[in-house]
This record gives sequence, C-alpha cells and structure tokens, in this order.
Amino acid sequence: MSKPEIFHFPRRKFLASASCLLLGEALFPLSAVARPENRLGQEVPEKLSSEDLEWVEKSTMAKDLKNYFGKGYSCAESLFMVSLRFLGKPEELVWAAAGFGGGLYHKDLCGFLTAGIMAIGVSAGTLKKERKEAKEYCSRLVKQYWKWWASRAPLRCAEIRTEGASRPVCVNLGRLAAAKVEELLSAG
Repeated sequence: MSKPEIFHFPRRKFLASASCLLLGEALFPLSAVARPENRLGQEVPEKLSSEDLEWVEKSTMAKDLKNYFGKGYSCAESLFMVSLRFLGKPEELVWAAAGFGGGLYHKDLCGFLTAGIMAIGVSAGTLKKERKEAKEYCSRLVKQYWKWWASRAPLRCAEIRTEGASRPVCVNLGRLAAAKVEELLSAG
C-alpha cells in the first residue's frame, strides 16, 4: 500500500500568490459579462405581450427571421441574415456570424445580441460619412441596443435558455431583437 502524497505549499508562496490575485482583481476587474449591472435583464417570456406582438408584426426583419432561425441557421446567423437582407448586402456575409451562435458556442453572449451589434457595424460602414462620424453613429446605436437588451433579457445565453426553458423563449427574443435592430437601422 502506497503512502498518499501530501501537497505542500509554503506559506510564503501562498501569501505571494494571494497578493497577486488581489492585485489582479484590482487591475482587471470582473469582465463586462460578469458584472452585476449587466445581468439586470428580466426573464424572457415564452409568450409575447400584445404590445410586443404588435411591434414585431410590423417589423420586416422580425417576420423574415422565421425563414432562418431553427432552419439550419443559428441565432446569430439568422438575425445577421435578415439584417443583411434589410440592408441590401450580399447574403454570403452571413458566414461572419457563424461563430457567434449559441453564445459563441459557449453559452456566453447571446447570438441575437452579438448579431445585432454586427448589423449595426455593417450599417455604419455603408454611411456616406467620414470614418469618425460613422464610428460615432455605430457607438450611439450599439449603446442604445445594449441598453434596450439589458432591460429585456440577460446578456448570456446560459441565463436566457436555462435548463428546462423551451425554444419559444429564443424565438421570441429573436423576433424582438430583429424588430429593435430594424428600428435602430431605420432611425439611425
């Protein structure tokens, strides 16, 4: 019978490591995703309110989303595709969103959130404005979209589609996101 190994960690090394961890947290605070203020979103309902339903029914992008989401296209790909179609851009560009579905394939930032931001960026790139002015436009719209999103839903896929949550949660969130992106791009 062999004797179990005992892990030995000298006190001096422990104190040095602990101080490095504290310094690291001071220099590099929690990531934006983990900050409590970015988890203020409400739980996404399985059914839309009559007001939300009326809003998404008026949206070309929200209606078009049903042609892509769940039909071979991820959340990010489907919202980005309807954005490209809305902006009159080549549909092959949808591949730019391929790695963003399912919360970056890690149940992290929701694909509908990231695709909306990508669509705003594409829209900014089509403006007949100086780069600085186009970037200001992009920044303004992204901030509006982020604020709207955080008031409606969690940022992370894992918090949106929790275990036991049904697919309609994502369908509804996608329809809402498409309507909001269309609204921002139209008003921009």
